[in-house]
Amino acid sequence: MRKNGRKPDELREIKITKHYISHPEGSVLVEFGNTKVICNATVENTVPRFLKGKNMGWVTAEYGMLPRSTNERMRREAKIKQSGRTMEIQRLIGRSLRSSLNLNKLGDRSITIDCDVIQADGGTRTASISGGFVALCLALRSQDSEEFSSADVIKSFTGSVSVGKVDSEIVLDLDYEEDSNAETDMNFIMNEDGNFIEIQGTAEEGHFSHEELNGMVALASKGIKKIIDIQKEALNNYE
Repeated sequence: MRKNGRKPDELREIKITKHYISHPEGSVLVEFGNTKVICNATVENTVPRFLKGKNMGWVTAEYGMLPRSTNERMRREAKIKQSGRTMEIQRLIGRSLRSSLNLNKLGDRSITIDCDVIQADGGTRTASISGGFVALCLALRSQDSEEFSSADVIKSFTGSVSVGKVDSEIVLDLDYEEDSNAETDMNFIMNEDGNFIEIQGTAEEGHFSHEELNGMVALASKGIKKIIDIQKEALNNYE
């Protein structure tokens, strides 16, 4: 049993609140325990220059942590002075969400996913990807017409979760305290078929074995399957 009462293979409580902000084409508040991220999806009828004339759409992401999303106030980042961490995370979100779509069926549309962390307690990038996917689906649904079908564009549900080794034990969905003390920390992005989209991992203190890696993969697969079930439940709720 972990300090917070969870079992090693137990996710934090996950909530997805749809239409959290009224203006975007797609919007959710995603909560992984005490980590809370607003994910907004904006549709524009234009594409980057390198896609002009190719009848192919694009998805990109921006990520940020609000000044008091953590214990101490951090400086608000200007886009031209973003930290390396911020740029790395928003590129990860963009790559992950693009992989979930048939971009050649999106038409001349670009979708920007804005992920704003309003409260951080570990796993902000995994929460952003999991919540950002739901916001993306809602934005695509807003475009449905006789000429466009969001169902044709969505290739596969996509979710993300962290796994780590804490006090020599493999655990799922690390909060900040666990993440700060982890001997190994990994982030997994997978689709609903159980295939990997991206894996990030490091042993900050020592190393991990093949057996431990296999255990982390199995735990991530189990966790992401549950996350995708929660995504589907949220998207089937039309309230």
